[in-house]
Amino acid sequence: MESLGADIESHIERVIWTKDQIATRVSALAFQISADLSTLSPPSSVVVVGVANGAFIFLADLIRLINFPIFVDFVRAESYHSGTKSSNQQRRITSDAESYHSGTKSSNQQRRITSDLELDVEGKHVILVEDIVATGSTIACLIAHMKSKGALSVSVCTFLDKPERRQVHFELVGQGKFYSAFECSDYFVVGYGMKFGGLYRNLPYVGILKPEFYQVILNSKY
Repeated sequence: MESLGADIESHIERVIWTKDQIATRVSALAFQISADLSTLSPPSSVVVVGVANGAFIFLADLIRLINFPIFVDFVRAESYHSGTKSSNQQRRITSDAESYHSGTKSSNQQRRITSDLELDVEGKHVILVEDIVATGSTIACLIAHMKSKGALSVSVCTFLDKPERRQVHFELVGQGKFYSAFECSDYFVVGYGMKFGGLYRNLPYVGILKPEFYQVILNSKY
């Protein structure tokens, strides 16, 4: 990885949302969610579910600003491709971003829950917190999973929404609402918990990676 250099900020072509812009939007989202939770009928426990791993920074910032009693839990959904030659061979995709840049087709991509909740959400209001909602496949899988567990309602709060890439329609459950901090055009971004090749989660802003670093990272062992 020596060819990447030590200064990761020099890898960024353009900053899309600054640290201050992110803080402002997260605060506004937390205020809106707090207000909406106070009007839920019937009142019930609220479980905020972070989708591992990309949403962890967004989740941490968001829940500290929600003025309402909440439980917090985590779930993980991984994507894989079912090969046409052998239905028993499944190739895990390390991230949607990496498959996006390497040209991997998504037509056979499926989702599965690989790390489930510890809490019981039956009869509770669930808010799924994601880093990005793009094709809709992952969030549709998670909504269905929460519904199967008996959640009273299922809302979605995503840091970035990419409606241009939507392929799968998903429906919220009960009084569920859809929240997003920013709508993002169809380009790949890193920072604020979002990675490429395992890197850049620690950037405090969201930016576009310089093209020359894509292949360098994909060809590296990390």
